[in-house]
Amino acid sequence: MSSAVVVEDLHKTYGTVRAVGGVSFTVEHGEIFALLGRNGAGKTTTVEILEGFRTRDGGHVDVLGLDPGDRSTARILRGRIGLVLQDIAVEPYLTVRETIARNAGYYPAPRDVDEVIGLVDLAGQEKKKVRTLSGGQKRRLDLALGMIGNPSLLFLDEPTTGFDPNARRGAWQLVRNLRDAGTTILLTTHYMEEAQELADRVAVISDGQIVAEGTPTTLGGRDTARARIRFALPPGSTVADLPVVAEPDEDGLVTVDSAEPTGTLHQLTDWALRRGTVLAGLTVDRPSLEDVYLRLTAQDRSAPERTLERSAP
Repeated sequence: MSSAVVVEDLHKTYGTVRAVGGVSFTVEHGEIFALLGRNGAGKTTTVEILEGFRTRDGGHVDVLGLDPGDRSTARILRGRIGLVLQDIAVEPYLTVRETIARNAGYYPAPRDVDEVIGLVDLAGQEKKKVRTLSGGQKRRLDLALGMIGNPSLLFLDEPTTGFDPNARRGAWQLVRNLRDAGTTILLTTHYMEEAQELADRVAVISDGQIVAEGTPTTLGGRDTARARIRFALPPGSTVADLPVVAEPDEDGLVTVDSAEPTGTLHQLTDWALRRGTVLAGLTVDRPSLEDVYLRLTAQDRSAPERTLERSAP
């Protein structure tokens, strides 16, 4: 079976401004793929082309076996994808259930309305008018509208904006469950923790081009990067007393960079035990996904993207 999404040498310009310049990537069936990038990097333009809201200037794009730029198959494609946009226009005086039920009518084989209400944790809110919902409840409604068509491919754009930590983790589990049930998901988010928790693969777009792609643990060489060991100096000790090279940092701790953290830790702990002291606040870490993302996008021009108003089918 071919990939769910295929993008090859995608180009899009606005006058003299290059928004996307040669982007290529694939999204496999049944995976969560995160496309990350700063505002103006070309992320929104790329996703809007995949959704069929924007035309491309060049390159090949295939979404579920269809060309999203082909108007003759646009209705077929809309019936097979779901959209959770940052802001979906809905009728404020309809109830939650009326809103979801109305959208269900747009699809050939929608999910059960009550099932979806329960999945997004809106049970008990069915009769509330949309205008009376809290920000988090409105975002749950957005998720429901994206899911109601039982899509093969779901586009999630900043899906947990406005969620408290508990609600966010509940939404993450829902997304995982959708993936496990066979739904392919293309995620865009500015929460690096969200990408770390959800994505099977990640691509970073910067200045209209893909600059890195991989799993969250390997992106940008995270898995092979030098480890950072930090701890507080024992009372009466100086950096010069340590058995390894260390540097003091702004937090009052010392930092040791090591390509072999196991051996370095052995040296440090042996030194501390022989002196009868402890290494308070001892931590060992490698660059986080956010660290790698910031490094990869540091040169992005951050030009504002032009956007079109989008609405769910």
